[in-house]
Amino acid sequence: MIARARAATARLWIAGTLLAAYLVFLLFVLFWPVPIDRGYQGTIEYLLEALHARGLSSWFGYNALEFTANVAMFVPLAFLVALLFPLRLWWAAFVICASFSISSELIQSVALPHRFGSIGDVIANSLGAAVGCLLALGLGRLFGRRFADPDTAGA
Repeated sequence: MIARARAATARLWIAGTLLAAYLVFLLFVLFWPVPIDRGYQGTIEYLLEALHARGLSSWFGYNALEFTANVAMFVPLAFLVALLFPLRLWWAAFVICASFSISSELIQSVALPHRFGSIGDVIANSLGAAVGCLLALGLGRLFGRRFADPDTAGA
């Protein structure tokens, strides 16, 4: 029982530390004054051409890459936030991350003149948040009681 509580406490500490570090990175990306890919268009086009030459479908262009990057950006965020909640409240992590996405896009639209908010980004970020939450939920179910929050680890 004590070991379970310690493991759950360690999980919270590790998840919280990783979340803080990831948030610093994410805030840097989201609130950089200019689009983060500015100046890299040639490199991105070269990469896409190389991938297309190796069999990647031609429909996967810059827009699909950007959408995929927005999905991927919110998977770790939601995963780490979900780890901080009891298993039964995994959905709260989704709500928090989707709200964070909406807020970020609004800030980009209002406060950053060279950035623009996008409903498509909110959708992609929210999809990534759903994936991250489902991964945390699956991990929680896989490890069961050992993955519980400290208050219920001995229950």
